[in-house]
Amino acid sequence: MGCNCGGRARRTVTVYRLILPNGVTRDYPTRREAEAARARNGGGTIVAVNQ
Repeated sequence: MGCNCGGRARRTVTVYRLILPNGVTRDYPTRREAEAARARNGGGTIVAVNQ
C-alpha cells in the first residue's frame, strides 16, 4: 500500500482584490472592506481571488 505522507489538503483563501482606475491593485480579506475602499477611492472593480 502506498504512503500518503504529508498529503494534507491545502486550504484555499478567498481575498477581494480592488483594481483602481489608475491600475493599482489592493487586496482585502472581506468584500465589505473592499467596497468601503472603493467608495473612498472613487471607483474601481472588485474581483474575488482564490489563493
